[in-house]
Amino acid sequence: MPDKNIFTDKVKITIKSGDGGDGMNSFKSYKGKPACGPDGGDGGNGGNVFVTASNSVGDLLSFRYTSKYFAGNGERGGTNKCFGKSGADIIIKVPVGTVVKDAETGSVICDMFSDGDKKLIAEGGRGGKGNVRFTTARRHAPNFAQKGEKTEPHVLVLELKVIADVGIIGFPNVGKSTLLSKISAARPKIANYHFTTLSPNLGVVRYYENSFVAADIPGLIEGAADGAGLGHDFLRHIERTRMLLHVVDVSGVEGRDPVEDFKKINSELSAYSKTLASLPQIIALNKCDVYGAEENVKLFKKKFGRKYKIFMISAVSGEGTKELIEGVFNVLQQLPPVKRMEADESFTYTKSGDLGFEIYNDDGVFVVVGDLVDMLCRNVALDDPDSMAYFQKILREKGVISKLREMGVKENDTISIGDVEFDFVN
Repeated sequence: MPDKNIFTDKVKITIKSGDGGDGMNSFKSYKGKPACGPDGGDGGNGGNVFVTASNSVGDLLSFRYTSKYFAGNGERGGTNKCFGKSGADIIIKVPVGTVVKDAETGSVICDMFSDGDKKLIAEGGRGGKGNVRFTTARRHAPNFAQKGEKTEPHVLVLELKVIADVGIIGFPNVGKSTLLSKISAARPKIANYHFTTLSPNLGVVRYYENSFVAADIPGLIEGAADGAGLGHDFLRHIERTRMLLHVVDVSGVEGRDPVEDFKKINSELSAYSKTLASLPQIIALNKCDVYGAEENVKLFKKKFGRKYKIFMISAVSGEGTKELIEGVFNVLQQLPPVKRMEADESFTYTKSGDLGFEIYNDDGVFVVVGDLVDMLCRNVALDDPDSMAYFQKILREKGVISKLREMGVKENDTISIGDVEFDFVN
């Protein structure tokens, strides 16, 4: 069983919208009158699958326990023209910042960017029509009903990308969590060992009457862009940020070189994403109050002082953090807001574009029904030669004619399509 303490930010789930219920094939009957006309009702529509964003959901951990989400099926139509009950919709709650992708193609279906965002992911199958719906002036007792539309399961990838203005980055144990606790009300876990932070921590930083959101991103290591250490699991969280606050342990107490550490982190950012590497950076040289740090500060400023804004701080005491906050805020003022990830608008699981058909042999009359027929009835003018030519062309292209032949239709057999009846001619 998954560890409840593990932060989960990427999962796969299986979804399925509900099948449509079958239409009913039935006839009224009274005592002494066994067949008084058709009265079969339509089947109910299948339930839809929605995804919605909620601030009440922290991560994707719950999806590690439950990975299948199926909407309800529509019920079969009833007698006396009663419709079947539609299947229940299913609404999947995800954290704000979750990107929903199709597992097979990788297409972005939607970005759950704001609290309350809601997206229809998979549309339920339409219910089949009951036999009462197929009565015409010439066909008073149709002895068939349409089947409900079936749906297929789909696999989604849910990927949480933290939405923050500032991403706090750096090697493990350089003081990122301590800094966040000083400049915001966040209370991340803090201890003197590597990888204390196993999940991004968010904090709202106040600057007079203004504020911005900072995210303490877990420590990176060499090879992170290739998946080493926490690697890809957390590099994706920096992609949302508008700028980076790079915390460097300038004390050198652990035997590390601050200049080399800074270069290595930026090398990992470049290897993972050029866009990420191009984000504005401010450098916070932490642990400046430690004995021996002064010489390292001079060397670091000499190396990077012309290209970057550098602030000297002590995250433990809070020294220099006020100036740091002001510097970060001034940079943010010049940057555009965080943007919603663009979705592939052409990608859909909905069934509205599927012009299917079914053919029934009703006492020697071949009756064609379905969405294709509904479309033709709306668009074909029977008294217009060009329109009738289009009608015949669609029947050939969609496979109606070939299906009729498979079912044994013969020369001069009657074909019924909507309100149109004609003799079949080879």
